Amino acid sequence: MLRREKDDNRRVLLKISGEALQERDNSSIIDADFATGLAAEIKEAVARGVQVAIVVGGGNIFRGTIAQALGMDRVKGDYMGMMATVINALAMESAFEMVGQEAIVQSAVATSHVVGRLSQPKADIALNKGKVVIFAGGTGNPYFTTDTAAALRAVELRCDALIKATKVNGIYAEDPVKNPQAERLESLSFQEVLEKNLRVMDQTAFSLCKENGCPIVVFDLYTKGNILKALAGEKVGSIVQ
Repeated sequence: MLRREKDDNRRVLLKISGEALQERDNSSIIDADFATGLAAEIKEAVARGVQVAIVVGGGNIFRGTIAQALGMDRVKGDYMGMMATVINALAMESAFEMVGQEAIVQSAVATSHVVGRLSQPKADIALNKGKVVIFAGGTGNPYFTTDTAAALRAVELRCDALIKATKVNGIYAEDPVKNPQAERLESLSFQEVLEKNLRVMDQTAFSLCKENGCPIVVFDLYTKGNILKALAGEKVGSIVQ
């Protein structure tokens, strides 16, 4: 796979779950203040020369478990989830507009009257111009997670890392919720993740990153300043490389 020149600006893919955009008390599906604060931190990273692409989830609006509970067809439920990511992507685009950062949305599902169609060349040009590119619609196919979409976009755009924003501050040997004494692992190889059977991302996403040499950084989204540190390549959370 062709790589960007070594003197090019750092380029990263940030994966944000839909739940991260939701009000903490679940009173609203999108926390406008949080989204604006997130956009402001990303804007600062861009000002430092970091090229930022984003993949957003849709879990704050619709999840596959809802489809199952309603007895829906899995494929239809997955497409509903993809449309939910378009809503979140448009919300993030508006947040960027509010802080004065140029951003564009591209969707892997057909929504041409609302947002642009997925285009790797156009995304590449936009990133080189200092715009943030927000990807919606997952991979455009059912049965694939937004983690897989994030890995795919990171590889397509030859990103220096896939940055996964989560509720925990890294990768643990055990579930830190079940075991508060669980050890946090700051740096691992892809092989170590496999040997320890750690769930960093779904298997398809993880394999894409492993096969294409794309490091994965997992960090706590809610600690102020972490977004900027992660995007800039500073030590934060855990890294698989």
